[in-house]
Amino acid sequence: MTGLEIYSLLFEHKLLSSLMFVVLAYFLKLMLVKVIRKRSKAKGEDSRYVINLIKNLINLTVVVLLFVFWTDELQKFALSVAAFVVAIVIATREFIQCIIGYVYIIVSRPFQVGDWIQVGSSYGEVTETNWAKLTLLEVDIDSYSHTGKTLYLPNSMLILNTIKNLNFMKRYATHTFTLTRSQHVNLFSFRDELLERAAVHCQDFYEVAHRYNYLIEKRLDVTIAGPAPTVTISTSDIGKNTASVTIFCPSDQALDIEQKITQDFMELWYSELKNLQEVAS
Repeated sequence: MTGLEIYSLLFEHKLLSSLMFVVLAYFLKLMLVKVIRKRSKAKGEDSRYVINLIKNLINLTVVVLLFVFWTDELQKFALSVAAFVVAIVIATREFIQCIIGYVYIIVSRPFQVGDWIQVGSSYGEVTETNWAKLTLLEVDIDSYSHTGKTLYLPNSMLILNTIKNLNFMKRYATHTFTLTRSQHVNLFSFRDELLERAAVHCQDFYEVAHRYNYLIEKRLDVTIAGPAPTVTISTSDIGKNTASVTIFCPSDQALDIEQKITQDFMELWYSELKNLQEVAS
């Protein structure tokens, strides 16, 4: 069978040819992903970005080639449904917005696979993007850890909501927490000692935190707190004394260091209260 005969046969059975092409593209995508994962596993590299890019390129290629292959039929179909174009556009408005949202993130590149981002009230690590949706591994922003849940956000949300790139928080975070006690003790009396203890808890990673802090400030062209811990004394709206502690630390150690500083605060507070009671007696 000559090439011309094969070409004629394919055009006579367009539906069968299209199905065969889609199946071949699918197995090609699976094979490429398998090879890339195997190589990246051997080298210890993160291959999610490359895999995501290859999937989208193959999907785009399939759509374009099928569109070209079925051009004549699509033209005839378009002419036959011209009266329903407005209705179709309205019905597919969300899908069109998803495509526009995908084009937006491809052009502007506000994030890439592996980044921590916030879209509306959702926080997560980007694992995949495609024409329809954005896939996130949900992150608890208070504990800087994954919740185990997967979020699927339509790309239309990327147009309607603000996108915040939180990737610098993936390694180090500016963690702030507030300790509240009654007015029986003057918190300024042990503020300096609390700062010294907080500095001891942050001593192991201080140099790395200082370099990372400088890198973030240079990249964002802003000044952020850190790396030295700070303590701000104030009062609450109900008349309690508060100590707001800010530390710049590895994200995975933030809660542990918070507990240590809280323990130090409680020890100092009760010690000062005991001294005041002894003086009063």
